[in-house]
Amino acid sequence: MIVIKNVYYMLAYVYQVLREDSYAYLSSEEFDNAQSLLATILSKGLANQIKHGLGREYILKNEMLNSPRGKINIVDTMKKTLSSKKVSCECDEFSENSYFNRILKTTAEIMVKSNDVDISIRQSLKKSLLFLQRVDSIPLREIRWNSLVYNRNTVSYKMLLNICYLIINGLLLSQDNAEIKFANFLNEKQMYNLYEKFILEYYKHHYPCLNPSANKIPWQTDDNIIDFLPEMRSDVTLKYEDKVLIIDAKYYEKSMQTYFGKRTIHSNNLYQIFAYVKNRDTTNSGKVNGMLLYAKTNEDIAPNFTYRLSGNIIKVSTLDLNIPFKEISSQLDSIVCNWNEELKNCRIH
Repeated sequence: MIVIKNVYYMLAYVYQVLREDSYAYLSSEEFDNAQSLLATILSKGLANQIKHGLGREYILKNEMLNSPRGKINIVDTMKKTLSSKKVSCECDEFSENSYFNRILKTTAEIMVKSNDVDISIRQSLKKSLLFLQRVDSIPLREIRWNSLVYNRNTVSYKMLLNICYLIINGLLLSQDNAEIKFANFLNEKQMYNLYEKFILEYYKHHYPCLNPSANKIPWQTDDNIIDFLPEMRSDVTLKYEDKVLIIDAKYYEKSMQTYFGKRTIHSNNLYQIFAYVKNRDTTNSGKVNGMLLYAKTNEDIAPNFTYRLSGNIIKVSTLDLNIPFKEISSQLDSIVCNWNEELKNCRIH
């Protein structure tokens, strides 16, 4: 369970642009569901993008023209020369009908049709769509999210297209009619990704002195052979002088597993954090600690354990996301303070 407003705060840490003045009012808004929250962010962001100018890109067009322009397509021209005196030409057009704009328009059209979204938000999106009349929609299955590359001219689209990704991947399209329906928003995989990125960005924002990062941890093998070993990368690594805290964020429907009727910590999670800690602590100093940080669930048992394994401390804790965000912030601050009391006044902002 997670308060919808807290989803906004988490997104605001992951996408710093949401902390700007134009989005500030969202922190005081009440949303019935995540769909309305994401639709509102999309609506405001799209309006901002239109205000500052839609991105354009060169798009190759094939046209039959009276006067040659660009590259003449000889074969196509010869095929149509009997029925037309025009010339088939290939030319680049600097157009608003870019891939990014097509995704934005498609997502906005989806939200306009959804009864799960507040009518005022849908009306706002309709107004923005009037400025996208020269932009084509794109079939959802043709969107290649992994191919999106941003540069200096398109970086303003990054947050918006990530919001589009969350929206589109939370959809169930009814085959019985044209109504748009949503799955359980946000699904566990999406929340998992948002949760771990939020924790990293929180510490980057408030504790830059700890150099928060998602570090790759090299395997410490005796013969330096690492072929075919899986990559180890922490969700969050905090470092203060010669001390290190590795945090592995976990967002599950159930934070404990049941084995023969007995509740235990997820074994793979414990093996994973243990491997991270021992391979990072190359000198066996015991100054590298580990933490499994689960998002708190509705289970009657919330993991809160401390273990000393082979000279290193490994903690298992929970982060309650169903409380006011100020208290969530306090929980994250206490993790740092409990790890090292010297950092009690290290927080900024």
